[in-house]
Amino acid sequence: MIRPTSYSDQTIAVMGLGRSGLSAARALMDVGGEVWAWDDSEAHRNAAKEEGIPLVDLSACDWTVPTALVLSPGIPDRLPVPHPVATAARAAGCDIICDVELLLRTIKDPTCVGVTGTNGKSTTCALLGHILESAERPVQVGGNFGVPALDLDQLGADGTYVLELSSYQLERVPSLSLDVSVFLNISADHLDRHGDLDGYVDAKRAIFSSPPANATAVVGMDDRHSRAICMELMLEGAVRLVPISTMSRVPGGVYVNDGILFDDLNNQQEPIADLKTLEHLPGQHNWQNTAAAYAVARILGLNAAEIIGGVLSFPGLVHRQEMLKERAGVTFINDSKATNTEAAARAIACYASIYWIAGGRSKEDGLGAIEAYLDHIRHAYLIGEAADGLASSLADRVEVSKCGTLDRAFEAAFEDAKQVTGTERPVVLLSPACASFDQFDNFEARGDAFKALVEAVQ
Repeated sequence: MIRPTSYSDQTIAVMGLGRSGLSAARALMDVGGEVWAWDDSEAHRNAAKEEGIPLVDLSACDWTVPTALVLSPGIPDRLPVPHPVATAARAAGCDIICDVELLLRTIKDPTCVGVTGTNGKSTTCALLGHILESAERPVQVGGNFGVPALDLDQLGADGTYVLELSSYQLERVPSLSLDVSVFLNISADHLDRHGDLDGYVDAKRAIFSSPPANATAVVGMDDRHSRAICMELMLEGAVRLVPISTMSRVPGGVYVNDGILFDDLNNQQEPIADLKTLEHLPGQHNWQNTAAAYAVARILGLNAAEIIGGVLSFPGLVHRQEMLKERAGVTFINDSKATNTEAAARAIACYASIYWIAGGRSKEDGLGAIEAYLDHIRHAYLIGEAADGLASSLADRVEVSKCGTLDRAFEAAFEDAKQVTGTERPVVLLSPACASFDQFDNFEARGDAFKALVEAVQ
């Protein structure tokens, strides 16, 4: 656990008692801070109370007392409608932060790497952490996905923190100052929270705030917003720039050409590895993730052989194109983390004969990037609130069954897929293109339910 000792004599409000909120409350109490905790959910309040975490109704408290509000990233403080607790805190001049801010105010000596982007953050962080661990480097990986920031272990000066940072978190980390900042890509997401695409891009760009001396920015070059940010950073001249691309050579960076990873950090265009052979990192989007992880590992002092050794032994990320057991000639893939159309399209692009389970709570209208890969989909099995909208978008182009729930969709998809004969290799793919909150607590719960269905097949 990270011990935020600078808060030991302060009163801190914690709003939102999910994983990160509970973690923050525990860490603050551990150093003697006075915690005022609250959640709109009675179940979450009861869980906190059972742990001995003090509850204070933050909608009716004296906001002149707390020095900061640790606000769960999922709770809006401005758009689309600010939560009343956030409004009260701001009116009183109380800092609104998240748990990552507590981490960064506490650690001083270890190297800190932050990763953001619309898609690929989790895979890039997990892969980089695995590479460093394989090279016997002390490393801790967490943040937006996986381990909450304050539940990470304390590292010494030779250690590295790899932090996945969402746009929500980046708005609440005023002390952000990263040794290496990774900006993967941008596509439309969370627009209600940020007002519009420009607001979303601005939130992501905050990862480059206040860089320390000798900081490095690793920037994807495969979309126009990222390229524009790279140009802005070059003109500002505050950081060393390392571009990455899966589309063309980027001098002084790392790139992929026809599936081959090239190291051009010293302008040598050195071929490193054939990424087409990586079963657990399929597709062009994973080539970008691999290029980013490779670039950061090189910046941190690893050589190419150490890095590729880690890449080759990487088992893949849970809930992200997670290849499950094959049953009756059908391959099952859990891509529950694909909560928008861009992420789902990246998975759909990788397989030729897909029995696609999709739906949930929609974040956007239409099919977006999935449009380009409809010929990969043999049949769509739709669930949740988005089923009618997706069915309308797919009408007359893809066979559709509105199944309602995941278990019914799974049963229908498996039944159809196992009838396939010949050379086609059918894939039942859960890649919902939607959030999970209409039927599940989170995408992890949705993915676990899918995996349990696969395990139950005899």
